[in-house]
Amino acid sequence: MNYIEDAVKLFEGGYRCSQAVFAAFSPDFELSKEQALKIGACFGSGMRKGEVCGACTGALMVLGLKYGESKAKSDEVCDEFLDEFKKDNGSYICRELLGCDISTQKGVEYAKDNNLFRDLCPKMVESAAKITKEILFTNE
Repeated sequence: MNYIEDAVKLFEGGYRCSQAVFAAFSPDFELSKEQALKIGACFGSGMRKGEVCGACTGALMVLGLKYGESKAKSDEVCDEFLDEFKKDNGSYICRELLGCDISTQKGVEYAKDNNLFRDLCPKMVESAAKITKEILFTNE
């Protein structure tokens, strides 16, 4: 399965960044895409407050499915994911990535007017899915 393409396709199909990343991997963990889309629904746009990027929270939910039985291992892969995402993208905070505060109507309008959701967010989804895939298949 091509997790990265699937995640981007889901996002471009109208799902939130968190849903797209989580659902792309969910079948590997005996969780249907439909269930994953529901679970991930409230985490997009940094939980709608411009906080941690929804693509990251979707990825962290996937990593939790794989490594969540061990507090130490889940902490390790969480740190690894966030460090790598920040290295690749400059931040993992939504408002920093977008350059505007989407917890405000003015910020949402700015993001829409500048096509940030269409041009920047798919890149964040792709990055999160790529890093998640790397962690899943190198920490076997």
